[in-house]
Amino acid sequence: MIKIKYSLKEFHPENRMNIVLFEPEIPPNTGNIARLSAATSSGLILIGKLGFKLSDKYLKRAGLDYWPKTDLLYLEDLYTLWNSYPKERFHLITTKSKVLYTQRSYKLGDFLIFGKETAGLPADFLLNNFDRAVTIPMPGKIRSINLSSSAAIVTYEALRQNSFLNKSLKNSVGKADNVF
Repeated sequence: MIKIKYSLKEFHPENRMNIVLFEPEIPPNTGNIARLSAATSSGLILIGKLGFKLSDKYLKRAGLDYWPKTDLLYLEDLYTLWNSYPKERFHLITTKSKVLYTQRSYKLGDFLIFGKETAGLPADFLLNNFDRAVTIPMPGKIRSINLSSSAAIVTYEALRQNSFLNKSLKNSVGKADNVF
């Protein structure tokens, strides 16, 4: 069983990016995003009705041994998170926006909110907060790209804007010296 580490009061979103999954349905996607979260020191927040149990073997397999290194929070509903932090800290990732994710400025402590694989974010929530929406361009004739791919694309852009990647590379130099 994967353990939820924090309550909302204990969760500290500042000084990192925070990946939010609203009602994720596919265990391997969530497991891959948990690995992304651990690799980037980002928080991971699961919200609402999950399409799997936290004991799911595919979820565990996709996250491998990174689950204990993932700062994980579960919330019953999206509005609990939304009402707990300033609105400018939220970025809604959707196929419905015309604003590219690269046109948005991100700060450490921001929340990158992704909707469920089959339906995205709730229509009323998205409509009421459309000024916070961004998209990943997809010139091909497809509906959307995989959730874990989307999370990686936007998370690394947000971290790049905050020079996080340069700091991380300096800290990791020498860790793989004995590989070759």
